[in-house]
Amino acid sequence: QVQVVESGGGLVQAGGSLRLSCAASGRTFNMYNMGWFRQAPGKEREFVARISWSGGNVVYADSVKGRFTISRDNAKNTVYLQMNSLKPEDTAVYYCAAGTAFGSRSSSYSYWGQGTQVTVSS
Repeated sequence: QVQVVESGGGLVQAGGSLRLSCAASGRTFNMYNMGWFRQAPGKEREFVARISWSGGNVVYADSVKGRFTISRDNAKNTVYLQMNSLKPEDTAVYYCAAGTAFGSRSSSYSYWGQGTQVTVSS
C-alpha cells in the first residue's frame, strides 16, 4: 500500500512557475506508476501527466504539453510536477496518484492524495 501527500501549491501570476511535489510512503514506491490530475471548480477531474515506475515513459495532456514536466526520484520516494508558463485556466486542485496500471484514466490509480490548490491570477 502507498500513501501520497502533495505539496507546493499556491498563488502565482500568469506566466509564473510552481513545482508540486508528491511524497509517497512505502517501500514499494518504485513499483508504482504515478500520475497527476487536477480538478477545477465545477469541472470533472482531468488527467495532467503520468510517469512510469522507472521514469522512462512520460505522457502529458495536450493542454499542458511543453509547459509542464513530470519527474520522479525513486530514492526519495517523490514525484514532481514542474509547471511553467502558468495560465489562469490551470487553476485547480492538483492530485497525485499511484497505481500499477499505466493509464490516463482515474481508474488506473488506486491511491490518491488530498490535493494541493494551485491558483493562477491574470
